[in-house]
Amino acid sequence: MAESAPPFDLITMGRIGVDLYPLQSGVALPRVETFGKFLGGSAANVAVAAARLGRSTAVITRTGDDPFGVFVHQALKEFGVDDRWVAPVAAYPTPVTFCEIFPPDDFPLYFYRQPKAPDLEIHTGDLDFFAIRASRVFWITGTGLSEEPSRSATLAALKARGRTGVTVFDLDWRPRLWGDTAWKDPGEARPYYAEALRHATVAVGNLDECEVATGVREPRACAEALLAAGVRLAVVKQGSEGVLAVHRDGTTAEIPPVPVEVANGLGAGDAFGGALVHGLLSGWELAETMRYAGAAGALVASRLACSAAMPTAAEVEDLLARATVA
Repeated sequence: MAESAPPFDLITMGRIGVDLYPLQSGVALPRVETFGKFLGGSAANVAVAAARLGRSTAVITRTGDDPFGVFVHQALKEFGVDDRWVAPVAAYPTPVTFCEIFPPDDFPLYFYRQPKAPDLEIHTGDLDFFAIRASRVFWITGTGLSEEPSRSATLAALKARGRTGVTVFDLDWRPRLWGDTAWKDPGEARPYYAEALRHATVAVGNLDECEVATGVREPRACAEALLAAGVRLAVVKQGSEGVLAVHRDGTTAEIPPVPVEVANGLGAGDAFGGALVHGLLSGWELAETMRYAGAAGALVASRLACSAAMPTAAEVEDLLARATVA
C-alpha cells in the first residue's frame, strides 16, 4: 500500500488574480503605456512567499475559465505552489487588478472583480477537509468572508480545522470588495471577523484592519482585543512604525522597520505573511520571527512586483545582516 503524501506546510484560501503593474513609476494610470503582468491576490502571494523560503504550499481558490486563469495555473506551478485546489468557474472572469505607483507611500489599487470574482465561488462541498486539518499552517483572509458561498466555506474550513496546528486569519480588509453597505459601515463586517477569530490561533493586520476587527485602533489595544477574541498571537503592522506582536503567554516583540528605498509597497504584507509562516514553523523566538518577516516585507517594498518579487531565505538573511551592520 502506497504511503499517503505528507501534509503541506501551508495551505492558503482566498483571493487570486492577475496584477497589471505600470512599468513607469510616478505616472498616472491614464498616461501609462506599458504594464507588467504578474500573479496576484493575497492568498496566492502568501503561498508564493512561503514557497520561496522552502516551504511546501498550496492554495484553495477559483479562477475564470479563460486565458488569465491558464496564466494563474502556470505561474503557481513556476513558483512551486500546488494548484490542485484551483478550479475554473465558467460564469466569471479571472480578476484583474491595476495599480498606480507613487513612492514612497501612495499605491492606489483598482480591482476589476465584477460581476463577481470566481475566488468568492468556493463552496463548502468542494473543500478537502482532511488536507485542511493536516496542514501545518492554514491561512484565510478577510476578503473570503465578504460574500457567499466563500463566507460559509471559509468558516466551515476554520471549524473543521478545530484550532489544530497554526491557523492564521489575515484580516485583509478591502472595503470596496464588501459592497456598498460595508463600504459605508465597516462595523457590518465585524461579526464575521469575530466568528473567524474564534477559530484562529494567529491574527495579522494593519491598524485599519485591526480596527475593523476589534473597533479599536491604538496598537496595544488592538493586540489585546485580538487576544481577547480568541487568538494566541496578535500581529499588528504599523507601517513606518514597525510591527507589534503580542502572544497570549505574555511575550511581546516591538520591531522597527528595516529601512529600504520603497519602489512599490504593494505585496510587502504578503511577503511578511509568508515569512511569518516560515518563522512559526521554524520554532523561532517571537522577536526573531518578526525581524525576519519585516525584512522580507521590506525587500518586496523595494521591488516593483508582488509574487515575482518574493525573496529567498538568502536574500532575507543578507538584508538582515546589512541592517545589523548599519
